[in-house]
Amino acid sequence: MAGPKLSKQKRVVKPKNNQPSKKQKVLEKKSVERDLLSDSDESDKTERFEGSDGEEAEENYESGMSTDDDVDDDPLSKDILQGSDDEGSGDASDTGNDSDSGDDSDFGDIEKKSIALDEEKKREEEDAAAELQLNIREEPDEFRLPTAEELEEEANRPPDLSNLQRRIKEIVRVLTNFKSLKQEGCKRKDYVDRLKADLCSYYGYNEFLVEVLVEMFPVAELLELLEAFEKPRPICLRTNTLKTRRRDLAGVLLNRGVNLDPLSKWSKVGLVVYDSQVPIGATPEYMAGHYMLQGASSFLPVMALAPQEKEKIVDMAAAPGGKTTYIAALMKNTGIIYANEIKESRLKSLTANIHRLGVTNTIVSNYDGKELPKVLGANSCDRVLLDAPCSGTGVISKDESVKTSKSALDIQNCVQLQKQLLLAAIDMVDCNSKTGGYIVYSTCSIMVAENESVIDYALKKRDVKLVPCGLDFGRPGFIRYREHRFHPTLEKTRRFYPHVHNMDGFFVAKLKKMSNAKPVSQQSETSGEVEDAPELNHDMEMINVENGEKHEKKVKENKPTKGFVNGIGKDKAPKEKRVKRKWPSREEIAKAREEKRQSLREMKGKAKNANATR
Repeated sequence: MAGPKLSKQKRVVKPKNNQPSKKQKVLEKKSVERDLLSDSDESDKTERFEGSDGEEAEENYESGMSTDDDVDDDPLSKDILQGSDDEGSGDASDTGNDSDSGDDSDFGDIEKKSIALDEEKKREEEDAAAELQLNIREEPDEFRLPTAEELEEEANRPPDLSNLQRRIKEIVRVLTNFKSLKQEGCKRKDYVDRLKADLCSYYGYNEFLVEVLVEMFPVAELLELLEAFEKPRPICLRTNTLKTRRRDLAGVLLNRGVNLDPLSKWSKVGLVVYDSQVPIGATPEYMAGHYMLQGASSFLPVMALAPQEKEKIVDMAAAPGGKTTYIAALMKNTGIIYANEIKESRLKSLTANIHRLGVTNTIVSNYDGKELPKVLGANSCDRVLLDAPCSGTGVISKDESVKTSKSALDIQNCVQLQKQLLLAAIDMVDCNSKTGGYIVYSTCSIMVAENESVIDYALKKRDVKLVPCGLDFGRPGFIRYREHRFHPTLEKTRRFYPHVHNMDGFFVAKLKKMSNAKPVSQQSETSGEVEDAPELNHDMEMINVENGEKHEKKVKENKPTKGFVNGIGKDKAPKEKRVKRKWPSREEIAKAREEKRQSLREMKGKAKNANATR
């Protein structure tokens, strides 16, 4: 085949129509393309080669040359063209070999890099395993409490939160299985004290609050509760059924870019919001009163109250109006609602929400809750809702200042106020009401002193009984707590916790008034200062006994003298009966206070006048 090809090439040396020069241009283009395509794929080379043939055809067409005529005129042209095809195929094969060699070199480089990465990853894993083994060898298997020297050294350094967290978990693990994991020579009290100190440092609570929580919950559950307090609760909406339905409201808010779901099976009007592209408190629907921003736990007291249409209901602490407007919606704007709020600054938000949500059956008042029986009349209402002011230990996620601001004195002050308000609420309810006669007491606190203790006090002072709240979930209230023993029916109360129910800490109790009779000996129970005087005296006596002091009652003047009659020892004077102390009435107490205030004002006025004359 080589001979004919050479002869054909010789004949092509002097063509008539300058065709060899065209072919040389084509060959030059092919050589250029071979250089350009040395690093590309074989498919790209084929496309470009066909493109060069197309360019050659276009050039032939432009020069006025017809390939068909050339083939007919020159019998050797066919051989020439075939020879060019063979050469082209040979060139293509050469370029293919070059590209294959280039690809092999690229693959080789990638493989080397991959091997290097694998080796580096393996080396890192070996180093990590060696470091882990070193840490395991350094840390003993048995957890040991830090010594006094270690604690002193730790106190001089900035707090190490990771170390504190690890120690808290280890102490909790030991306390859950104390017999098998305890350190020799250490008591449970040592672990508990260390746990309290670490919780105060890690979470930022004061000692009083941590001590109360440790006494209320098991240590494992206590950690879950404290972690839940660090996270915000979900944003919830309550649909205003006076203006819209939950399905319609959800559809409109979804179209506005609000991601929400129904709250739960226990609520027919609640919606929980996950995220929103618009301010959820400034939508046209909010301004129109179609919904109220309200925590899920605030639904519970109203659901327990279960108001009926055409009833007379009192909300003793109504601001900012979430519960009041919910009651109005359930009553369908019938009956009468007395919305009372003692703080004048909060009346604006209360009245604004009442107007915005279209409530028309509510009367807003500004009285002290303890005086409401005098204002509205005793035994005049069907139902009363008392969401009592409290310490706020159930809403720490909203107000972190509670961690450090509350003390035993603050709790005691709240308890005193709550007892007075609850007795006033009971006195306003008519036990003969055909549909009512119920009192609902609720707080946003988890303290036993503010919840079960207050209810137990009301059961002793008034003719009431506990009834089921009508809530299918929630934990029952405490019957016994440390040395306290409460009424067995306190199981009907309900407690709610953030780590269990994903809502604010809350307490709900429902009371039924059995009779309107009020014990005569207990008429002054709503006067706080006089009421607790015996308890305070008893507490002081106990404190003095603990200090080793001896208390002797001064009864010498009443002590009978002994004599002998017929050889038998008898008292000359008979025993005197103990006279029951008569407590002053409310009017007398109020009068004494006013006189004291007046005297203080006069003293201050005299002091100012004396300073002015100087």
